[in-house]
Amino acid sequence: MILGFDPGKDKCGIAVMGRDKNVFYHQVVLSDEAISTIQSLCKQFPIELLVMGDQTTSKSWKQKLSQSLSPEIEIVRVDERYSSLEAKDRYWEMYPPTGLSRLIPQGMRTPPRPVDDIVAIVLIERYLNKQLTVDS
Repeated sequence: MILGFDPGKDKCGIAVMGRDKNVFYHQVVLSDEAISTIQSLCKQFPIELLVMGDQTTSKSWKQKLSQSLSPEIEIVRVDERYSSLEAKDRYWEMYPPTGLSRLIPQGMRTPPRPVDDIVAIVLIERYLNKQLTVDS
């Protein structure tokens, strides 16, 4: 299983996905709760890899995670550019609009909640897609 992590200053996105791209967990948590949430998920799921975004706060987060998690869990950083835009589109795929909001063009809709957890899903998918191209 792979844990996706979208680190942030105030909030973080966390997701757990199998290599078959089935999502088992996704949630947005406050930054101060991120490490304890990740530790708890590592007890709940057989996490072998943590994939995280490579932008702003990623270096300090990677250091914190390395100190807090089992050394068996590999931590990999992936390109996180445009992942938020991709996550907004994915939000509407996962939670299609209902009622009158269906009439608003997707590009003009704003998800009603933060999508950092969906960014974490996108990061795992980017990692897996990159592995596929490397392996073939």
